[in-house]
Order: sequence, then structure tokens, then C-alpha cells
Amino acid sequence: MIEILQSVIPTTLFFSAPLIFTALGGVFSERSGVVNIGLEGLMVMGAFVGIVFNLAFADVFGVWTPWVSIAVATIVSAIFSVIHAVASISFRADQVVSGVAINFLALGIGVYLTKQWYGKGQTDMVSQPFFTTNVPFLSDIPFIGPIFFKGIYVTSYLAIIAAFIAWYVLYKTSFGLRLRAVGEHPMAADTNGINVYKMRYIAVILSGALGGLGGSVFALTIVSNFSHSTIVGQGFMSLAAVIFGKWHPLGAMGAALFFGFAQSLSVVGSGIPILENVPQVFLLIAPYVLTILALAGFIGRADAPKANGVPYIKGSR
Repeated sequence: MIEILQSVIPTTLFFSAPLIFTALGGVFSERSGVVNIGLEGLMVMGAFVGIVFNLAFADVFGVWTPWVSIAVATIVSAIFSVIHAVASISFRADQVVSGVAINFLALGIGVYLTKQWYGKGQTDMVSQPFFTTNVPFLSDIPFIGPIFFKGIYVTSYLAIIAAFIAWYVLYKTSFGLRLRAVGEHPMAADTNGINVYKMRYIAVILSGALGGLGGSVFALTIVSNFSHSTIVGQGFMSLAAVIFGKWHPLGAMGAALFFGFAQSLSVVGSGIPILENVPQVFLLIAPYVLTILALAGFIGRADAPKANGVPYIKGSR
């Protein structure tokens, strides 16, 4: 039993980290009233920038390269998300259409530049990805240590810490109160002196930063290169985690962990007695099937922020 947990839990955390980061971005955006279907595209942009920067500057930054890479990817994706913010907030375009456009645009840019710079459909493999590590002292704790703190990625625990920070920001700070107010009743918020457009811009840019962070972490821990198929469905699973988690940071983290567990089954399933005879194809599609079932059957009543997806026109009712 311990051996199974030692294989399942670190792998679950491994697959969950990118989903948690990206889902938190979705929570910020949608809590402000802006639907962000473009999480997939933001992850693609983050993965592309993270890999390209890593390849270009591995000799300069050495072992710090992956950390600098995800920082750069976070910044570039935040800037890229301004496109969605301008379209959906300033120009009041359909937010779903704008998000879909972000998905196509990011993938198009990434694939085009990859072919231009590397002369093929994918980049080279990075020499400085994230590596697993043992947490000092904690990994020596009997039973718990080998399961939770041995052979893990630091990014997995950073994602969990980020979820608690997001919860604190949204529910324990005046900034979070203002952000939630513009997502529930923007006119009332505006009447009370809150700049609705500014808060929504900040929220969308935050979602871009976190989406880029999630994409770069995915690329630098799971695949180590970039191609058109690096990010396939991860952004949509993150969006599902936002809804499954009922637009709450900790709920989104829990949903992302659940989806991460579903993804881990395709890797460790053969080592679990009850799943060893299940065809591999079923384990590969399990995350997507469980995503649909979770949203369709087990979510219960989930009310989105009341102004979610509704462009705000100052002075209108």
C-alpha cells in the first residue's frame, strides 16, 4: 500500500501544479466578471516562452535557468493577456469569442516561431528543466516523508501555497473585496468609487500571469520542449477546475488535484492492482471523462459571479 501511495501522490502533485496555477488565474478573472476561455492559449504562450528562454539562456543562468524561465513566461503571458482585456473590457467584445481567439493566436504564434527559429515543428529538449528533489528533514519522516516529500517537484508545493495566498487575497483583503464586488454588481461597485475597468484589467492580467506560469511549469517539468501538442486540453481542464471548485481558490485547487490524480493514472495505473488489466487507452482518456462527469453530475449547485461575462457600460443599468 505504501509503495502505491509513493507512486500515486507525487505523480498527482506533479500533474496538478500547472492546473492549479492556471485555475487560480481563471478564478481571479471570472471573479471580476470576465470569462476567460483563453486559459489554454495563455498556457501555450507560457510554455513557448519558458522553453525558448530556457534554451537560449541555459549557459547564462545555469541551474537557475528554469526559475528565470518561468518568471519571464509569467511576465510575457501577462502582457499577452492584455489583448483579451482590451477586447472584452474596453471594446466590450464577446468574452467567449475573445478567449477562443486568444487560444488560436497563442498556438499560431508559438508554432510559427518554432518553425522559423528551429526549422522544425518542435523545439530542442531543454538541458535545464526542473528536477525532482527530496525536502530536507521532512523526507526523513516515517511513512509521510517518502510519500509527500521524497522525489517531488518544488513547483508542486509552490502551486498549493499560491492557492492559499489567492484565497487570502480574495477573501481577506480590500483588493479582493473590490474585485469580487465588480464581478457581482459592477454598478454598485462603481457607485462606491471602485474603478470597475481597472479592477477587471488587473484581474485579467493576473490570470494571464498565472496561466503563463502554469504553462511554463507544465513545459519545464512534464515535456521539456515545445510543439503544437505540448498543451492539449490543460487550459480547458483548468477552466473546468474553476467551475468545479465553484470559483473559489481552494475549491479550484481541490478540483485541480482531482484532475491531476486522473492524469496520473495513465502513468502509474499499471502498478495499481485494481487497474493493471485496464487498457492503457482508457487510462489516457480518464482525465477528460472524469472532468465531464465531475461537471455534469457531482458539482451540485454552482452559481458564477452574477456579472460574469457581462460587459460593463458606465452609467447603464
